[in-house]
This record gives sequence, C-alpha cells and structure tokens, in this order.
Amino acid sequence: MGVNLAGLVTHEVKLLEDFRGKAIAIDAYNALYQFLSIIRQPDGTPLMDRTGRVTSHLSGLFYRTSNILREGVLPVYVFDGAPHPLKRGVLEGRMRVRRRAEKEWKKAVREGDLETARTKAQQTALLTEEMIKSSTELLGLMGVPVAQALQDGEAQASYMASKGDVWGTGSQDYDSLLYGCPRLVKNLAISGRRKLPRRREYVEVNIELIDLKASLENIGINREQLVDMSILMGTDFNDGIRGIGPKRALSLIQEHGDLESVMRAKDIVIEDLEEVRHIFLRPRLTDDYQLEWREPDGEGIIELLCDEFHFSQDRVVSALRRIKVGLLNREQSKLDKWF
Repeated sequence: MGVNLAGLVTHEVKLLEDFRGKAIAIDAYNALYQFLSIIRQPDGTPLMDRTGRVTSHLSGLFYRTSNILREGVLPVYVFDGAPHPLKRGVLEGRMRVRRRAEKEWKKAVREGDLETARTKAQQTALLTEEMIKSSTELLGLMGVPVAQALQDGEAQASYMASKGDVWGTGSQDYDSLLYGCPRLVKNLAISGRRKLPRRREYVEVNIELIDLKASLENIGINREQLVDMSILMGTDFNDGIRGIGPKRALSLIQEHGDLESVMRAKDIVIEDLEEVRHIFLRPRLTDDYQLEWREPDGEGIIELLCDEFHFSQDRVVSALRRIKVGLLNREQSKLDKWF
C-alpha cells in the first residue's frame, strides 16, 4: 500500500510514448496485484482457464507489457524477496481484510448485488508462488529481464534507478521516492479508462511522472525529512500517529526539522524509529542482476499462454505483432540520438 504523498509531490501527465528508449524498473508485485484486482468479470470473479486456474495476472502482464514494448519502452520487472520483519503486521492485516472481503463478496453475489460484489472481490487478490513462477516464465519468453530483490522490490528498483542502470521506476506507491528514486512513473501498468466504484461513470487514468528533486524543492524539505514525515503518517513498517496526514506531517517537519524534535515538542513516541529509517535510507540491496532485452520467443509464448492456459491464440498473436513494432520503435529511438 505504501505511504500517501498525493497532493504534495509534483507530477506531470505523460503518454507512454514519452518514455520511448528509456528503461523502467517496475515493482512486479505491485503490478501483479493491480492486475489481479482489476481484471475480473462483472461479478468479481477473476479470469480463469478451463481448469479453474486464475489467469488475471498473466493477462494483465502479457497485454500491458506488450503495449509498453510496442512504444519502445524497456521494462524490467523487480520481484520482492523475503519481507522485512516489521512488515509482518501489515501483511497480517491485509490477510484479515482479504478474508473479510471474501465473505462479503460471496454474500453480494448471492444477493445479486454485482456492484458490491466486484468492489469486494478486488480486495481479495492473492498472489501465489505458482502465479509468480508463471509470471517470471512469461517475462523470460517475452525477452523482458527480471531482477530479484533481497527484500523490498521497490527499494531494489529505486537503487537501480539511482545508479543510472534504469531511467526510473514504475509503481502505484510513492515509496520509491523514500528509497531515493530520482523518477517515479505511476499508472504505467494500469493507465486507461476505469469505471468508478458504485457509479455509472468512468475516469481516464493517466500516466504520471514524479520527479523527486522537483518535489522536494517544491515543499522545501530533503529526502531524510521526507522519510521522517512519512514515518509520522505511517508506512508499511510502522503505524504512525493517529490524526496526522500528509499536510500535517509536512508542517510539523518544516517547523521542527526532524522527527526527534517533533516527538519532543508533541510528546509522542514512535517505536522502532531508527530501524524504520534504516529500511528507507539504507535498505538491503543487490547488484546481482542483468539488464538485457531480447526478441520474444513467439512459439514459447503461444505454448505457455494458449496451450497451457487456454488464451485466445488470435489475441496473443496480435500482441506479438505489437511487440515487433516496439522493436522497430526501439531501434528508431537509438537512431534519433544521432540527429
């Protein structure tokens, strides 16, 4: 879920083609959970093959990545490692929400309330080891590199961006900024027309580019202070202080300078403060990754998606054509640098 910095950061609306020729490290778990949540049937049931295996994650991963590749963008998916011990509480809380939502989803289906059913179903998404395995296999066949993080995938992706190995990160969360990523691309994997819950209205979800340096300069703090104000609000690793949102947290840090001074002035205590800071400012990282984009294995993709998971071969072949267009766009972007 991450920390909520909406309204504080500086963002620009972009088109997918604006990132042509640029490598972007995508938080894989973040993207896959989005696909599992959004790609569902009217009653909230996920897409499944003939044997009942969920395929929403593969559908989103294949078709969205195909669109990204078509524009000549270079994605790399970064997968989480073992979660930090401080994140266990958040994960347990999510599991409780998931169980409650599943009961409410089934009840809504029985009552014929499809709007509620779909809304509740989106909260039941669960990424399994088998889904992760099939996702990495698909990406390999698509010629898209995969990186394995030691702990948090978003931290690893941000590190790769700060090193200059990739241009930026792609995630729905703002945590990349806390980890020091210079550029965060939101909605890269889910942009497009989306229906509003419980309303007969649709909104256009645009791709947003958030620049860390510009955002920090705009609100007048540094990255360490951004981490401190986020800890005040609450992160995936601590609960934060009740009643403190983004604007209040920013005001307190601007007034007092750092979190210790805020705690003294307001007589509050934040447990594990230094450890949470350490997670964002000095996370566990690895240089054990390779960034090499290859031509897709069309036959292998058809065998996996169509033969094993019963995807429409016509749709898969059409997506493969889009990827080929992307290879041409990528080569053209290389030539454009010379003119």
